[in-house]
Amino acid sequence: MPTLDTNVLIRYLVQDDPRQSRTAERFIIQFAGSEAALFIPTSVTLETEWVLRSVYRFSKESVIEVFIGLLEAREMEFQDEPSVERAIFLFREHNVDFADCLHVATAFTYDRLPMVSFDKQAHRVEGIEAVSQ
Repeated sequence: MPTLDTNVLIRYLVQDDPRQSRTAERFIIQFAGSEAALFIPTSVTLETEWVLRSVYRFSKESVIEVFIGLLEAREMEFQDEPSVERAIFLFREHNVDFADCLHVATAFTYDRLPMVSFDKQAHRVEGIEAVSQ
């Protein structure tokens, strides 16, 4: 089962470079319906969200839709999928960074709450607390 790098996933998602986008699409489509799934590491998940939002100016809702579509695709498998699913829910419900949502979702999955942070905005999310000074 191959692992996707962010640049291949982005080409597939945004179709911004005709040649590379076709190549990425052909590569990914060959796994549709097969037993083997393409692996998306957590680092690629975080980087993909950042690129979609910062470079391609995707709205928060569009980013959420992209990740839901990827989660539903049988040819894709996220590292720590339960954490990714929970992070998407938290991201939709709170005005905080996706990265913070994924961090606390992972802490929840591994029963390692609370997560402590200096980020006051992140404290709005259940499971994230201010670090004591």
